[in-house]
Amino acid sequence: MKKIVIIPDSFKGTISSQEAGRIIEEEAKKRWPDVETVRMEIADGGEGSVDAFLSVLDGEKKQVKVRGPYGEQVESFYGKIKETAVIEMAAAAGLPLAGERLNAGEATTYGVGELILDALQGGVKKIILGLGGSATNEGGAGALAALGVKFLNERGEEFIPVGNTLHCIKKIDLSELDQRIKETEILVMCDVSTVLCGANGATAIFGPQKGVEPEDVSRLDDGLRHFAEKIYEVTGKEILQLEGGGAAGGMGAGIAAILGGKLMSGIDVMLDTITFEEVLKDTSMVITGEGKIDGQSSYGKVISGVAKRAKKYQVPVIALAGAVTEDADLLYEMGVSAMFGINRRALSFEELKATTKIDLRKTAESIFRLMDLSSKV
Repeated sequence: MKKIVIIPDSFKGTISSQEAGRIIEEEAKKRWPDVETVRMEIADGGEGSVDAFLSVLDGEKKQVKVRGPYGEQVESFYGKIKETAVIEMAAAAGLPLAGERLNAGEATTYGVGELILDALQGGVKKIILGLGGSATNEGGAGALAALGVKFLNERGEEFIPVGNTLHCIKKIDLSELDQRIKETEILVMCDVSTVLCGANGATAIFGPQKGVEPEDVSRLDDGLRHFAEKIYEVTGKEILQLEGGGAAGGMGAGIAAILGGKLMSGIDVMLDTITFEEVLKDTSMVITGEGKIDGQSSYGKVISGVAKRAKKYQVPVIALAGAVTEDADLLYEMGVSAMFGINRRALSFEELKATTKIDLRKTAESIFRLMDLSSKV
């Protein structure tokens, strides 16, 4: 064993990407003291994306006060790496900030626009915008308003739309949009391929986890559809079927249409930026993981993204998770060599949370023991 690349996602609700990587690295060093280990934090656009970039690239975390999901002042942040800003929309409009007050119909992305403004004022020429973990359902209208887009109702009055008021938009005025946007490359990290509206749209798929009641799904979905119609009137861009447009309550569609953002697989943006394929050279094995490995893991998530790159260089990939479901077998075709669930007891998630670190450590130890044994047989 010459070189091991350790690149897990966070085990959501339990341990961070950094903690998971450290535990795996410690167990690898116990078994093979001389092995070279490369530990990288990773994320696909949700919480932890800024820290993941800054763990690999030289930069700084900038603290900024912005509006939170319900308009209150919150302490937020973004990463600045030379002339690139890395922004998590969740840092201004995410579910953790909403807390117990889940109300997607009233939540705004205005604070995300304020983060973008601060980055523009700092002279950035490229923005990497992560769209995971949103508490919103307003197509990014709040962020666009912060950047100078005017939304007018039927009386010609300007207002900042939220999910519940998207249907009130009579006209969109782009004349005062911050012109620095035109000179800025915007890469949008999407961890889903959801479209804007319909049965597979932002509201129907993700609304329930943001507090949307079943009887409100159709109304909020109609609001996003109306928003798309008004965007078409002013830009000529059709966004209803845009893959990834439904990310972050439709923010993917709004950013793509108005700001020219390029919607991309979040994990691919991350791996390209940190030149992951260069790291793979002379690597004996890659170890990755996340909280749960299932069929969704094969659609643009961390494990599938890592595995596809490693497969190109014929590097074996081991994936660890709190749970591995039957439909996860698709990942074998993508380059994963083996998958292991770390839970050692049949307990509830709440009970297992307390022992995740121990379970991960013991599973990694068992895997490395077996690999060490197989090399001697």
